[in-house]
Amino acid sequence: MTSAPRQTSRDTGRAPLSSLGIPFGLAGLAGTWTMAAVTSLAPPFIAEGLWMLAAAAWIAVVANYLWRSRNRGGSILDDLRDPVQGAFASLAPTSAMLICTHYAQQLPLAGRIITGVFMVIGLLYGAWFLAQLALRERSIDAIHAGYLLPTVAAAFIVGQSAGTFGWTLLGEAAIAVGILFWLVLGTIILARMAFRPAPPAALLPTFAIFSAPPAVAGNAWFALNGGRIDLVETMLLGTFVVLILVQLMLLGTYWRLPFTLGFWAFTFTAASSGTYTVHWLALWGGPGHVVGAWLAIALVTLLIGSIAVRSVVLLVARSRTGAPGVALSAERR
Repeated sequence: MTSAPRQTSRDTGRAPLSSLGIPFGLAGLAGTWTMAAVTSLAPPFIAEGLWMLAAAAWIAVVANYLWRSRNRGGSILDDLRDPVQGAFASLAPTSAMLICTHYAQQLPLAGRIITGVFMVIGLLYGAWFLAQLALRERSIDAIHAGYLLPTVAAAFIVGQSAGTFGWTLLGEAAIAVGILFWLVLGTIILARMAFRPAPPAALLPTFAIFSAPPAVAGNAWFALNGGRIDLVETMLLGTFVVLILVQLMLLGTYWRLPFTLGFWAFTFTAASSGTYTVHWLALWGGPGHVVGAWLAIALVTLLIGSIAVRSVVLLVARSRTGAPGVALSAERR
């Protein structure tokens, strides 16, 4: 007996959880410009403005999701269990961790407490997400690189925040968790891409997340080890270079895709990679390191800025036509 078809945000007008990628990407961009300020490449006010923008975007996106979830079909629990959308729910606490960690510089006690709360929420959601993988059958075609968000990205960012606060044991434990599920889920995601038909166009940009873990882990480990080059960082750098080359090989494919809000999947990968690159170049200090760092900053800013502008244009066009927002979907169209 077949079950009744499940309603999605596409059907009900609910805001898609993938929209949480907007504050996540903006927080990543703020982190890149913070690293530019730390390495004396740029004044701090640019990063501060971007952190304020990321915080405002987090409030707006979370409020929009909750507001559009009122009196609509489905439920928040249905969204969390959705095999495609559910992984993106983790971006609410994960983005908040990044933002609160930054503002803990001005409000140390409150910042640490609030960040700690979001750490707990993020880790609990990651554990619940993994439990759902064990308990609820799903099609392999629904799996995408966003599955790394509640498991790998959240753990690494807990590690980064913990390192920033000097919570060394928590940071090391969180990075170990991230590495474990990077290996496990990364293998499954690559196998899905290799041995099953290509995902639909709206879902394909999420494969950019596949290349994020070494940069996110590297930034976290720098926060824990005092910003030094060591064996772990060298191993992560090699992995980072290879996985970024993979994304460069896919640029032609991405370029031909129609633009959707799913392109925000590129943003945190780009931003974390930019931050990692600037940090490495500053430590290296060789010929041309300043030019290389500015090139990385400019590329990241141009990419995220262009996605933001095109998103505004797309949303304005939809508001004029009354068309609903489009959620990521595992269905082939």
